[in-house]
Amino acid sequence: MEIDSGLEKIPDYTLSEDQYLLQSGSYNGSSKEIIDRLIKEIKVNSMAPYYRHLKETLADFPYDEALYKEMEAVNEKEISGLTQKIKEAEGEDETELDALACNLELAQYYAKIVDRTKAVETYEKALELPQSSGSKIDILLAVVRIEFFFNDYASVGKYLDQVKTHIDKGGDWERRNRYKTYNGIYLMATRKFAEASKLLIDSLATFTSTELCSYEQVAQYAIVCGVLSLDRVDLKEKIIDSPELLSIYSNAQDLLDPIVSVTNSLYTCQYGCFFQYLLETHDRLLVGNKYLHQHAQYFLRELRCKAYGQLLESYKSLSTKSMAQSFNISEDFLDQDLCRFIPTKKLNCTIDKVNGIIETNRPDNKNNQYHLLIKQGDQLLTKLQKYGAAVKLSGAEKVA
Repeated sequence: MEIDSGLEKIPDYTLSEDQYLLQSGSYNGSSKEIIDRLIKEIKVNSMAPYYRHLKETLADFPYDEALYKEMEAVNEKEISGLTQKIKEAEGEDETELDALACNLELAQYYAKIVDRTKAVETYEKALELPQSSGSKIDILLAVVRIEFFFNDYASVGKYLDQVKTHIDKGGDWERRNRYKTYNGIYLMATRKFAEASKLLIDSLATFTSTELCSYEQVAQYAIVCGVLSLDRVDLKEKIIDSPELLSIYSNAQDLLDPIVSVTNSLYTCQYGCFFQYLLETHDRLLVGNKYLHQHAQYFLRELRCKAYGQLLESYKSLSTKSMAQSFNISEDFLDQDLCRFIPTKKLNCTIDKVNGIIETNRPDNKNNQYHLLIKQGDQLLTKLQKYGAAVKLSGAEKVA
């Protein structure tokens, strides 16, 4: 069940999503609607730094120097007032909590107008002030949102590591859940789908991070990561039969329909429509998403391989013609596609081109388990030998 975090969208992630659409050209219709939406929001909040950033980032972005100067004046006046409050709070009559609150107010204003450098600097200054561990987590997550806004995943990872340090010391329930969502999206964006899947699926029941993304978006991300990384049993239990996902889907079919359809067609082995749903997911969901666009081709490739492998598991041999008909694709395409996966051992089969037959050759699991046992045993013996040598050396030092 979704619960609003009560936090403002600072910075507003929808602006970053619109900026990505303009940069990538991944939008339906005219770009004018997106530009108008951006400029309207920029004017409402006098976002002079972000207005300048868009001018420098987007080649055809309409820029008005007079408007920039007008908004800059508003920013300078607000920043001057907040800076004065900080000076007064740092006086002898004020408490350390007052100084922290004033610094955070300035940092949030910088974040709201999307002045990335000054926002991060001010948040980091606030981190140095005396405060609770929970307050530090909130500040670090605010910085993470800024770095997410600018797609700087290296910085996102750095700050999330700091959040984890404080969470491990004793973060409350709400902050732990927010961290779970933030970390899940970071892992997804950096192509760690198996780890991301667990966190994003878990976060659905307790989602509160509306300052970072919508509930429908996190549902999309959970399904994308799940269909890529989960086996059939877990896919059924955690995605297809998930009460949270079923509830979201009933209210957001347009948004979730492509990825839900491809997931269901894979699980129910309805291969004839699988490629159609896969392409719809690519076009309608992946390429227009700032986190997923860079994984779009990977998603297509991995799901094709997963579907091929799932079908081949049921047969010792299968004609190329029959398999192509099952997927409603040409034999030539199937032949070329299988040749992408067979040499890398992602599919355990061979193609008999003369007879037009695909022969599966399943690995010997018992043989693999035997070799794994030998390998692990050798590693254990090596560790024991090192430990014995260390203990012996320690004893010799005491005698000496």
